[in-house]
Amino acid sequence: MRIVSLCPSNTEIACVLGLSAQLVGLDRSSDFPEDIVHLPRVGPDLAVDIAAIAALKPDLVLSSLSVPGMEKNLAGLDAAGIAHLVMDADSITGVYASIRTLGRLIGHGTRAEQVVAGMEARLEVARTRALSLARRPKVFLEWWPKPVIVPGRRCWTTEMIAIAGGESLFADLDVRSTPIHDTQVAERAPDLLLTCWCGVPHDKQAPNKLTLRAGWEAIPGVQTGSIYAAEERYFGRPGPRLVDGVEWLQQRIIEWNAAMA
Repeated sequence: MRIVSLCPSNTEIACVLGLSAQLVGLDRSSDFPEDIVHLPRVGPDLAVDIAAIAALKPDLVLSSLSVPGMEKNLAGLDAAGIAHLVMDADSITGVYASIRTLGRLIGHGTRAEQVVAGMEARLEVARTRALSLARRPKVFLEWWPKPVIVPGRRCWTTEMIAIAGGESLFADLDVRSTPIHDTQVAERAPDLLLTCWCGVPHDKQAPNKLTLRAGWEAIPGVQTGSIYAAEERYFGRPGPRLVDGVEWLQQRIIEWNAAMA
């Protein structure tokens, strides 16, 4: 089977299911695992080149709706008559469903169940560890700085933060993500602040810039210096490595609790 993947999370799901050798094309941002980075690219995940995809003669395209704007990719694939599977997780349970769906489709259902079981086991360890925490910090995660864009209730990161032992700052908003005003963050007074700027390389993230925003100097997390760059590969991709993000964040929350003791 010849497979083209149109976003990093789909690529990582395909590879964890043992499909690396069947991938023949990728979006521009797919960068893991290393054995697929040499493959032809079909453009950025928000605006793939349909002609380039067709030229690769795929049997299946792994499309997505995980980022606003990807809808036009689906329309282009449909217009070109290219078979595709939409993998559209907005929760950790949804990630499990994506893994299982692809696994069943390509005859790797047993492997899919093993992957899901492994993720569940690690997350259960994190949940149990979180029960011993003295405090659950309010955690602010920022997808973009201008305007400030944050995840809401219907985003996998809200679950990740809860499992790690925190409370997502905008979990009350019934959206996947939304722009907000800077003052809303200051009003909610987060204890931990995370930048996870979409499309910005990790070494180019600048979390300390959050300390320069007007009115944010009184935010508890700013005052204690609890500001971090969260890796997009662990937080921004609804795939198997979300578990790594939970474990990383839980360590930050444990450190914060120790500092507050």
